[in-house]
Amino acid sequence: MQYFAQLMISGLAIGAIYGLIAMGFAVIYKSTGLVNFAQGEMTMITAYIAWTVSTTVSGNVFVVALGAIIAAVLLGLVIERVVMRPMLGEPVFATVMVTIGLAVILRSSINFIWDAYPHGLDVGFGRTIVRIGTIGVRTGQIAVIATLLVLLAAIWAFFRYSKFGVAMRAVAADDRTALLMGISAPRVHAAAWAASSVIAGIAGVFFAISYDLSPAMFQLGLKSFPATILGGLDAVLGSGVGGLLIGITENLAGGYLGSGMKEVAGFVMIIVVLMVRPFGIFGERDIERV
Repeated sequence: MQYFAQLMISGLAIGAIYGLIAMGFAVIYKSTGLVNFAQGEMTMITAYIAWTVSTTVSGNVFVVALGAIIAAVLLGLVIERVVMRPMLGEPVFATVMVTIGLAVILRSSINFIWDAYPHGLDVGFGRTIVRIGTIGVRTGQIAVIATLLVLLAAIWAFFRYSKFGVAMRAVAADDRTALLMGISAPRVHAAAWAASSVIAGIAGVFFAISYDLSPAMFQLGLKSFPATILGGLDAVLGSGVGGLLIGITENLAGGYLGSGMKEVAGFVMIIVVLMVRPFGIFGERDIERV
């Protein structure tokens, strides 16, 4: 029972990281209709910037967090303005290929700007073990689970009650009609890319705090994408929940069936779910009237 509980907690922790990155995927898709295949690389870049802040400016957790958030916002805005906005109106396939090319560039920039060696992000907390009964939990794991839950509530309230959240939903539903109603689609797209970058960056920083920082971090994007599909590409909150489900499934499969099954458990899960609900657990069915 103790082993099962340990697997569940560690699964929730890594699942929370998957969920945050998956929410970033969903924010962009919900606002622009595009899948950003550079999401994992944006996560990694923000984490490396946070590490740079901690080693050159200050290791204070609030200074590092502020630096990471500012860097993530700037990264998202620059990518949207310089790379993605000129692609508006172009075929979806071409735009997706641009995000793949962007992913390769961001991934390669790690070796040019930093190095290929693993690093630890030390901000004074994250790896301390807290005992919950007989189970040991890292403070970073507790923090990332709490952060995901807070963000889920905040994003739900944002889309439900804020004017800009309603505007984002309008652009996602029909950008042409939204333009006629006076809503600026480019402004919404820019905000979506900035928000997605921040959410993914938070996940990257938590991963670096709890585990290690390395150029292999881009794989978090690949591992988080099944969570987005599972929850629903157009469901931001569902993607967060999907991350938790994927994390738990992976950990239980790795613990009881072998480490090899851990890598494929998430993909097996989405195949089974999509056979029943092709639009994801929380996604909306696309109805076309003819």
